[in-house]
Amino acid sequence: MNYKICLVFDKTKSSLKIKSLIKKKIETTNIKKCNIIIVLGGDGFMLQTLKKLYKFKKPFYGINSGNYGFLMNKFSNKNFLKNLKTSRNIKIYPLQMTVTTKNKQIKKSIAINEISILRQSKQASTISIITNKKNIIKKLISDGVLVSTPAGSTAYNLSAHGPILNLDSKKLTITPISPFRPRRWKGTIVSDKSKIIIKNLDTDKRPISSVADNFEVRNAKTIKIQTNKKIIFDLLYDKNNSLYKKIKIEQVRKETNNN
Repeated sequence: MNYKICLVFDKTKSSLKIKSLIKKKIETTNIKKCNIIIVLGGDGFMLQTLKKLYKFKKPFYGINSGNYGFLMNKFSNKNFLKNLKTSRNIKIYPLQMTVTTKNKQIKKSIAINEISILRQSKQASTISIITNKKNIIKKLISDGVLVSTPAGSTAYNLSAHGPILNLDSKKLTITPISPFRPRRWKGTIVSDKSKIIIKNLDTDKRPISSVADNFEVRNAKTIKIQTNKKIIFDLLYDKNNSLYKKIKIEQVRKETNNN
């Protein structure tokens, strides 16, 4: 393959250093002429870049220069070209969020990891959750709730004690955040074809916000969530460190911690 690389990077010292090393190995071009987009940064920067550039329909190869870098590859100056050449493609689909606010404004965004519904004040949220016109829970009193994709199930969802989903599971997880009533409700797993509706039952006294990865809508009244199969993210991973493998490692780690 004749690589035509476009480099997208944040402004950290580690990203700029990796950028300099890569440019010594391979020529770069602009976004329109490239056939691979290399993203230098952490998971947050990767999420921003995917949302910004997915319309160009190019594969993304992430290189971690942040902290954990779950969505990224490790950089090897020695094996960079080899790793790129043997990398494997996976396709992931984002969640589509449509929010109607208290003031009847409609705002939309996509989320690759999760959509978080969070209490906006000192008082707990009171919400209902409907999936495919079926009541999942009529009244949840909690700090909020998460709807997570398989790719995002090891992120905020895992911290909220939600289940880790296999990448090819075709499922979504709905996970409560610090549930107060019903206290024992641990959430549920639904099909990725599901249409999920979350309603704020008390918009005046218990305002909530809805966050798609890092895009926030405040004073949400109704949140509609479903997988958007029209948007496809092509992610490239090193042959021996795929996203499948990373998720499996997290599953084993969680099971070990629970024993």
